[in-house]
Amino acid sequence: MAVSPPADLTGQVVIVTGAGSGIGRATAHAFADAGAQVLGVGRRKDALEETAADRPRIAAHPADLSDPDTPQGVIDAAIERWGHLDTLVNNAGATRMMPLDRTTAEGIAALFDLNVTAPSLLAAAALPHLRKRRGTIVNVSSTYGHRPLAGAAHYGASKAALEQLTRAWALELAPDGIRVNAVAPGPTESEALAAAGLPEGVVDRIKRDEADRVPLGRRGEPHEIADWILRLADPATTWLTGQILTIDGGLELT
Repeated sequence: MAVSPPADLTGQVVIVTGAGSGIGRATAHAFADAGAQVLGVGRRKDALEETAADRPRIAAHPADLSDPDTPQGVIDAAIERWGHLDTLVNNAGATRMMPLDRTTAEGIAALFDLNVTAPSLLAAAALPHLRKRRGTIVNVSSTYGHRPLAGAAHYGASKAALEQLTRAWALELAPDGIRVNAVAPGPTESEALAAAGLPEGVVDRIKRDEADRVPLGRRGEPHEIADWILRLADPATTWLTGQILTIDGGLELT
């Protein structure tokens, strides 16, 4: 039985959004270490520069993806720099606890703008270039895109929408040879909880509670998610599309 060698993505061009920390940073590193040229996109220039430090294959591109004019500029930046595009990783996203009795139109819009609209506009802008290379899209969902989380219904709904986009795009783009898949991480070490505005003590408690619920007994590490994103994007993964790969230490089984 043949075993695939480690990915060699020399000559490939990849866009990774949310590349300033956590899963996005680990993913940018994984692609660069595999030989790809990477455009790391995020809001914080300093964080992106940390991601790109000591890795000349990573170029930092500060941008606010909640601005509907930004996605086309991101794609244009990659094409202007390297001339083609092979992979789009839609990792950037917002996490927000929003119980029903504190739900606002502004809160719902902010979640969907970043978690649904931005990936859609990026994919649309990337499409002509992905068609030329028979490229791939990898979306980053969440285990809460297909299981409930009390107090975070709209976050979960936005990730459920992203999973459905993944399936529909996979079907729509299959005739072009473009594969579309998603990973759905469980609780993973990142800055997401702090970025959601939760106090440090609350963040620590949530992390302990999450680790206790995971059958493997711990939260995930960003590189463990990045490894699977790389596998899904690898051109050697020739016959897999429209799939949501849950990586959550067994949490989905509980």
